[in-house]
Amino acid sequence: MAILVTDTERFRTKRLIARSWQIKDLPLAMELWGDPAVTALIDSRGKLSDAQVEEKLRAEINRERLYGAQYWALFDHRNGGFVGCGGLRPWVYTPGEPNFEVGFHLVKSCWGIGLATEAAHGVLEYAWHKSRLAKVYAGHHPDNRVSQRILEKLGFEFIGTVFYEPTGLMHPSYVRERPERAELYPARR
Repeated sequence: MAILVTDTERFRTKRLIARSWQIKDLPLAMELWGDPAVTALIDSRGKLSDAQVEEKLRAEINRERLYGAQYWALFDHRNGGFVGCGGLRPWVYTPGEPNFEVGFHLVKSCWGIGLATEAAHGVLEYAWHKSRLAKVYAGHHPDNRVSQRILEKLGFEFIGTVFYEPTGLMHPSYVRERPERAELYPARR
């Protein structure tokens, strides 16, 4: 499927373009969240039904309407292929503070080629320069060592664990302050 670049484009990286989800993207949402390999670490229900995937898509669309952010649809801008989603959501674990978390979900065919890290870089650029956030949070399933390594590589600091209702588990959680200097990313460890 070719990408549709519209006024809903949020950011670009070397290989990716992020844009807002639209209801007509339901087939893409099915490809992503209908795959039990993808949902295994983000939802305790395992494989989501078509109705559950549509509900998840509508929630992302509504989240942007309410908060100006979502886990935006990601495409490879070299060939238009759908990659997954990545972006910002309200961080609900600090009551009274309007904070956001970084997150990303990729289709299985895009695992292991650096796109999650690239997507996270794009989201951080957006958070720092477009949204002017002072800090962002992140978390991951306790068994997801890949996400843990990505967050650590990007300079996130572990702050504890929080209960994540969709999985029913305590998830390791992190924070990253907006850098004051031009270098946005720490040296690779």
